Amino acid sequence: MGRSVRTSPRGSGRALSEAYDTALLDLDGVVYAGGHAIAHAVDSLAVARAGGMRLAYVTNNALRTPDAVAGHLTELGIPTGADEVITSAQAVARLIADELPGGARVLVIGGEGLRVALRERGLEPVESADDDPAAVAQGYGGPELPWGRFAEACYAIARGVPWYASNTDLTIPGARGIAPGNGAAVQVVRIATGADPKVAGKPLPPMHRETILRTGARRPLVVGDRLDTDIEGAFNGDVDSLLVLTGVTDGAQLLAAPPEHRPTYVDADLRGLLTGQPEVAGDAEGGFRCGGWTARAGAERLELEGDGAVPDGLRALCAAAWTAGGERGCALDPGKALARLGW
Repeated sequence: MGRSVRTSPRGSGRALSEAYDTALLDLDGVVYAGGHAIAHAVDSLAVARAGGMRLAYVTNNALRTPDAVAGHLTELGIPTGADEVITSAQAVARLIADELPGGARVLVIGGEGLRVALRERGLEPVESADDDPAAVAQGYGGPELPWGRFAEACYAIARGVPWYASNTDLTIPGARGIAPGNGAAVQVVRIATGADPKVAGKPLPPMHRETILRTGARRPLVVGDRLDTDIEGAFNGDVDSLLVLTGVTDGAQLLAAPPEHRPTYVDADLRGLLTGQPEVAGDAEGGFRCGGWTARAGAERLELEGDGAVPDGLRALCAAAWTAGGERGCALDPGKALARLGW
């Protein structure tokens, strides 16, 4: 039997921090952006932890080590140990170690986080295609990564060396806006070589496996800002998810989401961990109601009437759009409805 298609955000009569034992939190766009804490993140996470929820930080960014990430979070006012940070560098290092003998040389195209993760798995990072690598590992190297590193990857791959990538996020949010991510760098190597890497990061199973192995979570809640990594990763792992609207996903993308990109819950920011989630009631014929809002799918566009909290209006619209879209994304124009919510 196939998985049922989600047609509405779910309600919860309990605070999410009480209903789930562990929050698997993305970092960029959820907890911080450009190095600075996102509004309400520090206080919300402190309250969730004090109430008994375990916090783990799961990032596709392979640049920094878990120690560095934990230190940064602690500086922001979120006390964190390195063992509470899981990176795509760790996931790809485990994937490589499972397929190569111990001590194998790996050409690193990326930053220190990738080198540390490879060493943790008993692999030897090297810097040149002429160092006889048994694999190429590519992860986000930051804006200062030299162009020549891509050439080294291409030389090795052209010789038949297997290629692995920590993740393929095309973009990464920062203080000044959206910047190219590791997926953009992977595309450079793909275009030059015609090859495709094995990928470990969200939304693929190696990252979910790494996260569960390291956290031991029994009832996890994935918390993220990206539909194509965080939410799809939760879908692939068959766990629940909370989308927060502090990162790259906007209202139009959420309403047009196909089933694998539809979160269990939707909220404005991490304060959503501390509250229950209102039920969406109604049906396609009479309209979907949440809070003071009612949403419908018209012939050409989504329609919204009423008043109230913005997240409630968006939840009602999700129900109308996802029901209309069925097993595909909704193609109805959301512009006028979203404008009522300030988008």
